[in-house]
Amino acid sequence: MPEPISVLLADDHTLVRDGVHRILSAAGDITVVAEVGDGEAAVRETVARRPDVAVLDITMPGGGGLEAARQIRARVPEVRILILSMHLQPEYLMESVRAGAHGYLIKDAAGDELVQAVREVCAGNSYYSPAVSQQLSDLLRRKLEGEEVQNALERLSPREREVLRAIADGSSNKEIARALGISVRTVETHRDSLMKKVGIKTVAGLTRLALRSGLISDEP
Repeated sequence: MPEPISVLLADDHTLVRDGVHRILSAAGDITVVAEVGDGEAAVRETVARRPDVAVLDITMPGGGGLEAARQIRARVPEVRILILSMHLQPEYLMESVRAGAHGYLIKDAAGDELVQAVREVCAGNSYYSPAVSQQLSDLLRRKLEGEEVQNALERLSPREREVLRAIADGSSNKEIARALGISVRTVETHRDSLMKKVGIKTVAGLTRLALRSGLISDEP
């Protein structure tokens, strides 16, 4: 029979620790080897006991769970880390990833999901609550979109940026030519060139690009 999964619990609320302890112990293949109420104790006991999984709350005294995760990863990298938190804000999710956590579970999760998360993390996999996965997916998409916008702008010449800004502001070719002191034909050349470089053929698409890049503002 395989050894049970050893778990350290770190949460500054005794009632929460008691509840999590009962849920994990009832699973049969998980044993709680230590319970602590602050980040410093979490690091100290994890280093001393070498559990398979450290389940950490974020908001605790003594540096909190994210700082504890960073120190645990640095000192005992073989220990798997599962964040168990009430926080769903993007900054906490990203910091948990940067800290080296292997999973993130919201405290309103069902007991069987907690057990599943511990098993998955211990097995070398990652585990994130559905809401957390959606948040991380949205963050990644926005990051990639931002990189795409920046890459598109870097392909444009200064004059093409001026033309893009004017197009997004609703100016006609004649108005752009007059404002920039160039011919309408030159405006058309810049317009065709920038559209090819950014891969956008419509004024609406160019306006969205200008808004996302900050070339124009959506303020009235």
